[in-house]
Amino acid sequence: MRRAGYAGESGNGIVESVNGCVMKDKADRGVVFTGYDSYLFHEGTHYELFRKLGAHPDMEDGVEGTRFLVWAPHAIYASVITAKTCWENEKWMHRSEWDHGVWECFLPGVGPGDAYRYVITGADGVKRYKSDPFAFWSEKRPANASIVWDLSACDWSDEEYRARRSHSDFLEKPMSIYELHLASWKKEYQDADDHDGFVNYRKLAEDLAEYVNAIGFTHIELIGICEHPLDESWGYQVTGYYSPTSRFGTPDDFRYLVNTMHRAGIGVILDWVPAHFPKDAFGLASFDGTPLYEYRDPLLREFSTWKTLAFDHGRREVRSFLISNAVFWIQEYHIDAIRVDAVGAMLHYDLDRVHWKPNRYGGRLNLESRAFLQQLNDVVRGRTGGCLMAEDSTMEQGITADVRSGGLGFAFKWNIGWMYDTLYYYMALDPAIRKWHHETLTHVADFAFQENYILELCHDECAHDKGSMVNKAPGREADRMKQLKALYTWQYTHPGKKLLFMGQEFAMDQEWNVRESIDWESARKPANRDVTRCIIRLLKIYKSYPCLYTDSKDPATFEWVKRRDAGRSVISFIRRNPWNYHGAVLTVISFSPAEYPDYAVGIPVGGFCSLVFSSYDRPPSEESPDEAGNLLETEKIACDGYSYRILLHLRPFESVIMELPSESEKSLDLPEYPLDDREKKDKMVNACCRI
Repeated sequence: MRRAGYAGESGNGIVESVNGCVMKDKADRGVVFTGYDSYLFHEGTHYELFRKLGAHPDMEDGVEGTRFLVWAPHAIYASVITAKTCWENEKWMHRSEWDHGVWECFLPGVGPGDAYRYVITGADGVKRYKSDPFAFWSEKRPANASIVWDLSACDWSDEEYRARRSHSDFLEKPMSIYELHLASWKKEYQDADDHDGFVNYRKLAEDLAEYVNAIGFTHIELIGICEHPLDESWGYQVTGYYSPTSRFGTPDDFRYLVNTMHRAGIGVILDWVPAHFPKDAFGLASFDGTPLYEYRDPLLREFSTWKTLAFDHGRREVRSFLISNAVFWIQEYHIDAIRVDAVGAMLHYDLDRVHWKPNRYGGRLNLESRAFLQQLNDVVRGRTGGCLMAEDSTMEQGITADVRSGGLGFAFKWNIGWMYDTLYYYMALDPAIRKWHHETLTHVADFAFQENYILELCHDECAHDKGSMVNKAPGREADRMKQLKALYTWQYTHPGKKLLFMGQEFAMDQEWNVRESIDWESARKPANRDVTRCIIRLLKIYKSYPCLYTDSKDPATFEWVKRRDAGRSVISFIRRNPWNYHGAVLTVISFSPAEYPDYAVGIPVGGFCSLVFSSYDRPPSEESPDEAGNLLETEKIACDGYSYRILLHLRPFESVIMELPSESEKSLDLPEYPLDDREKKDKMVNACCRI
C-alpha cells in the first residue's frame, strides 16, 4: 500500500508517477531519497536504509563527488564540513523533496578516503558537530570524523562456503565458537611511538585462520568491531554502527578477514549492541538538539550502571536504523551470525535503572523492545538467512521460540544459568564440600532443552576482577588444570553449542587485560599445552559424534546414568540419538581429588566399549585393560538400572568419554587413545601456539 503523495519504486529501478508527478530514473539522478523511502523509513520497515542515508560516492551533471543525506528532523540548519577544506567552508544542506526530516547535498570533488562531519544546528540555536550515523568508515580514535568509503568494489571468493551454509540447518551442525577481541589477541609494535600494537585485519586473518583450524573451532566471534572511542569499553559503547573499527585497517581489510575465514571453513559472528549507545557529543546523543535515537522519557532514557543512553525501540525510525544495520553486516560483510548484547536490559525496564516506570499493563516488560526484537529476528532470518544469538541473563522464556508462536525468534540463547551454577556455585567450592552442592551441578541439565542454548565461558568471566578461568577452582596448579579439563569435558558433552573466550584454550592464568596481548608465552608451558591438547581432542570428538551436536530439539539425546553420586562427586551420562544407542557415547566426570580404582558404571547394551578420550595423558598402569586396544568389555551385572556395567579406574578429577557398543563397525576418524606419540603432539600444539 502506498500513500498519496509518495512515490513507489518499480522492480526495474524506475520511480513511478504519483499525483501526476513523474520522477526520473534513479540511475540518472544518483542516490535519491524517494517518497517510498520516506514511507518505509517512518514505518520502521526500511531494511536497507544504509543505501540511501549517509555518504555515497555519486555523480551530478557529469561531475564526480559524494552525496550526503542525514536525518535531523528538528534541526534549523544542517551542513557538511570536510578535511579537504580544513574543516571550514560549510556546505549547506537542503531538506529532501520527499522528506523534510532528511537533509541532503552534493559535494563535488569529495570521494573515498575524505573525512567529513555534519554541523547540525538545533532548535535551541546550538551548533553540534556530529559524526555520520551511517558512516561506512571512521577516523581512528581519538579523532572521530567520518570517512567516505565506497563499498561497491570488493572481490569476494567465499561462494562455496556461503552456498554450503545456505543449505544447512545450523541447529543440526557442530558449533564451537572462539570468542576474541582482536586488539588483545595479538599485538605487534612497529616502533617506539606505536603504543597500541594494532595489527592489520589482513595479517590477523592469516594467523587467525591457521590457529582456529589447528585447534578445531568452527566459528569465531568478534567483539569490538563496530567503531567505538574507548578501548576499555571493549567495543560495547558504539559510535559507528556501520563502521568496522579503523584500529585494524579499512573496511576492505575487514572484508578480507571475513573472506579468509570463510575460505578456511570458519564462520564469523559479530557482537552487536542495539540496546544502548554512549553520550559522546559527536555521536547519536541529542543528534538534532532533541532526543532522536534515545528515549524522550527521562525515566527510560539512561542505563544507570553503563552511563549510556537507551535506544527508543518504540520509535519506528530507530527500528529502521537498527534493523538496517543488522542487514548491512550480513549483506555487505557476509557475517554469518550476530550475537545481540544485553537482551535482558532491553526486555526489562527495571534492569540497570534506578528509576523506571511500568508498561501500559503495569508490568516491567518493555513491550516496545520485545516487538523490536521480534521484528529484527523475523527480518534477518527471512531476508538474509542470518542467525541471531541472544545474550540474556534473565529467566525470560521463549527467547528462541518462533515469532509466530509468541517467541522472540532467536536462533540461540546464551546459557548463562549453566555458566553461573557450574562455575561459581560448584567449581569454586572446595572439593571436600562439593558433595553438599552436587545438585547445583546436575540440575542445569533439567532446563537444557527449554531453549536452543550456547554454553558460554565468555570474556565477562575473565575480567572485572574475576580472575582467569583456570583460577576459578581451588587447589594447587596441577589440580586446577585437571579440574579445568573436567569443566571443558562437561561443557563439550553437555547439550548445547559451545563458546570459549580467547586464552581459555591454553589455560591462561592471568585476567584478560584489554590493553595487552593474551599471554602466549604461557601457552608453551607443558601444563598449559596439555590443556590445549585436551581442547583439540574434545573438539574432534564433538564434531565426530552427531549425538553431541544434534541436540537442540530432543531431550531424549541426554540420559543420566549416575546423577546422584554426590558422595564421590562423580557424574555420568549418555548422549545418543533419540531412537537407539547407535553411535552413543558415555561420559564420566570426576570432580573429586580421590581415586576410584574400580568405579562401576551402568551400560544399556552389552559388548565392548571403546575408550575415545581421557583427560589424563596415559593409562593408569601397565596392566590397565585400556591399553590393550582401548576396549573395555561390559559385564552382565545389573548397575544403575541397566543390565550391564563396566569398571573404570577413575583418577583424581579425571573425565572419560567412551563409545558404547554398536552393531555396526566404528568408521569415524577419531584421535586414538592413548596419544603416546609425544613428538607428534608437541608439533601440533606448537603449530597452534605459533602466532
